[in-house]
Amino acid sequence: MTETVDQVREHAGPGGRTWLERYYYARAAFSIAWVGGAITLADSSPTVIATLLLIYPAWDAAANLVDCQRNGGPRRNPTQAVNSVVSVVTTIAVAIALTSSMNTVLGVFGIWAALSGLLQLSTGVRRWKAAGGQWPMVISGIQSTVAGASFLVQAGSTEVPRLSAIAPYAGFGAFYFLLSAVVLTVGHARRRLR
Repeated sequence: MTETVDQVREHAGPGGRTWLERYYYARAAFSIAWVGGAITLADSSPTVIATLLLIYPAWDAAANLVDCQRNGGPRRNPTQAVNSVVSVVTTIAVAIALTSSMNTVLGVFGIWAALSGLLQLSTGVRRWKAAGGQWPMVISGIQSTVAGASFLVQAGSTEVPRLSAIAPYAGFGAFYFLLSAVVLTVGHARRRLR
């Protein structure tokens, strides 16, 4: 079932921004902050690194749940609902993998990136007509799936991965969320000028 224009554009906030625009800006800001933390704190204590590794999928779970609820609930938004569950399971799996090795953690991130990428791709396609600004989300979903496969290959190597191995993945996520937000903002500004 597709969302209506009213559902994805409802409740314009300050400056006339829609909820979806604000959501994408928030997702971009979080990912930028996470990448900064991952790069800056890559050589920190295992506790700090573990915290960063757990925060990322936990945030994704919460963000997808809010997106799902905000736009009509799980029946209208099955991909976001499933993505939220996948991210909760990933958070738990990362916690367990941290007791094993960073290779195992990267493998968990690989499976998560591939699955969440496919779900994000599906969400972008479903929202394409109603919301606009979804082509970056579609590209991001495809890239996430490819990154997941790459993580799985790296996880099988003898080299121990570092936290910074995940930073480019999060950085691209930030870029695509920001790009979608900007596309929506520009589109909204053009509609206001008509």
